[in-house]
Amino acid sequence: MGESKLTSFPTDDALAQSAAAAWVDEVEAANRTGALHAVALSGGRIAKKFYAAVVQQAVARQVSFDRVHFFWGDERCVPPDDPDSNYLLALRLLFGPLKIEHEQVHRIHGENPIEAPKLAAQELGQVVAEKAGGQPALDLIFLGMGEDGHVASLFPGESEVAISSPAVYRMVMAAKPPPQRVTLGYPALAAARQVWVLASGAGKEGALRESLRPGGKTPLARVLAARSQTRIFSDISL
Repeated sequence: MGESKLTSFPTDDALAQSAAAAWVDEVEAANRTGALHAVALSGGRIAKKFYAAVVQQAVARQVSFDRVHFFWGDERCVPPDDPDSNYLLALRLLFGPLKIEHEQVHRIHGENPIEAPKLAAQELGQVVAEKAGGQPALDLIFLGMGEDGHVASLFPGESEVAISSPAVYRMVMAAKPPPQRVTLGYPALAAARQVWVLASGAGKEGALRESLRPGGKTPLARVLAARSQTRIFSDISL
């Protein structure tokens, strides 16, 4: 199992502020070197507070996001203006307030589920250099965590064939609505330079504890085991 750096917070607001500050630091560092910063965003309840905190800190610190390219860890197969769209959440709370240019945003075309995984992988490959095994090495992937330990749209109970798929993005049928989704696969999560998990919310104590246990069986545990290091921000009491 890889090393996990767990940082605990008393509230979700404190979690969001700390994760936002750390990400703005990353963007600022990339700006100093002139490098692009490729990030995959997540959905979930904590994303709302996280995006608001990012906007607040980026504006206060005058940090430009002009060299950031935005992708997604997963997306529901809905139109981009659907309330369930992870893209729409980021558009309203992050891209709009920061005036992010359209060319920097690489949404998953969930309204076209047959072609969406291939198109998302192609677009990611045009921006992000590949790593060993043909997987794109994103600079940073944000993940939430569900009550069952799922991350992105990687849920418990998948077959070993699905789990080991080398596809960068793949279709899944989720256990919760809307069921049809596109998600990054485990190999892409393993290849990222950094993965930060924002684990927040009541009822997730068991999932986080199991994920951190050596030999844990949750999807998050599988991600942790596949990586040398993962950072976890959590307001969950263990």
